Amino acid sequence: MKLSVIGAGYLGAVHAAAMASLGFDVVAVDVDADRIGRLRDGAAPFYEPGFDALLADVMATGRLTWSLDYADLADADVHFLCVGTPQRRGSHAADLRYVWDAVEALIPHLRPDAVLAGKSTVPVGTAAAIADRIARTWQGDSDHIPVVVWNPEFLREGFAVEDTLRPDRIVVGVPDGPAGERAAAVMREVYATQVAASIPLLVTDRPTAELVKVAANAFLATKISFINAMAEVCEATGADVVTLADAIGYDARIGRKFLGAGVGFGGGCLPKDIRAFSARAGELGVDQALTFLREVDDINSRRRDRAVETARDLVGGSFRGRRVCVLGAAFKPNSDDVRDSPALDIAARIHNEGGQVVVHDPKALANAEARFPSLRYEPDLRAALGGADVVLLLTEWQEYRDLDPVAVAEWVAGPRLLDGRNVLDGAAWRAAGWSFRGMGREHG
Repeated sequence: MKLSVIGAGYLGAVHAAAMASLGFDVVAVDVDADRIGRLRDGAAPFYEPGFDALLADVMATGRLTWSLDYADLADADVHFLCVGTPQRRGSHAADLRYVWDAVEALIPHLRPDAVLAGKSTVPVGTAAAIADRIARTWQGDSDHIPVVVWNPEFLREGFAVEDTLRPDRIVVGVPDGPAGERAAAVMREVYATQVAASIPLLVTDRPTAELVKVAANAFLATKISFINAMAEVCEATGADVVTLADAIGYDARIGRKFLGAGVGFGGGCLPKDIRAFSARAGELGVDQALTFLREVDDINSRRRDRAVETARDLVGGSFRGRRVCVLGAAFKPNSDDVRDSPALDIAARIHNEGGQVVVHDPKALANAEARFPSLRYEPDLRAALGGADVVLLLTEWQEYRDLDPVAVAEWVAGPRLLDGRNVLDGAAWRAAGWSFRGMGREHG
């Protein structure tokens, strides 16, 4: 079986390399010549733990090819659609232009027995629309034309290789009838290694498969915003949100994961996916079902406001003339992704208030500078901390967690720190002479 991957960004590149590592012949296509050139040279265009080694291994086998020409996909049995679906400018809805561009480019090269498996996160109903588009241009028996299925991705940045090779579940949405049965059998063959390892494979209808990813992200975003809402209450009452999260997390119905209060979520998935989900619900006439997601989004934004307010309070009410060291630019550790990064957003706000902001991040400085060129970026951690009037820990990289409060106190001008991720031992930092603040915890 030969596979193709359309889109060689974060999702597509990892998926292509992972499928090649399982023994498939894979060709991946993208319109970005620079990206394809780097991948052909075995250089990852983004930072993802484990991907460099995986890429080197599969490139050595000859099973993975990178291309700019859709004609190279013509003999593929399964085509994985892995293009981006960003938020539409001026709207909360998803921008599907890249999806439709890819579909139009692919149609002339589809075999009648091919399967098009969508992995991109799309509004429910997109798979049916793509199938209709293919049917309108295809001549022949309706049961012998390319079949569209939806196979959503569940990658966590920082764990993408593991999540592709050993996912916690595989979902495949297929149409009714013989075509759907044929496509389901093909997809079971694609994922035979994972199924043999007892990873669940759920075959369902296409609308359900499309909803799985956005529903999962909506739930996770809601859980994060819930604990951040509790942080607001804790700040008003003197309670400790970390201990609160620990206590309720022991309840098996709730669980402790994603109950980390702080400056909120960001990245290329959760923010835009919950907005697009709400927008699609409105189009379907069921917008009241998801009105709670607006408050989820609002709570998330308020946490950034609160971080700026707390940092401003630490330096006496104004950032003007103050050197502010921001630790973190990526939206999460083990990634160089700065899309909708709370850390960068907060840094930019402080800069706009007159603060002399210096940003450090182990991996994301190049991407951060491309997005916010007005900020100052420092690759050396000690230099970034040197002379700071206040330090903001906004991305929980391990090297920040491991900082020695006694040693760092000698580098800064003023030992003041906001732990925006609630990952440090506040007592140890206070004992070293720091004015220390967390998010939703006065004494932790």
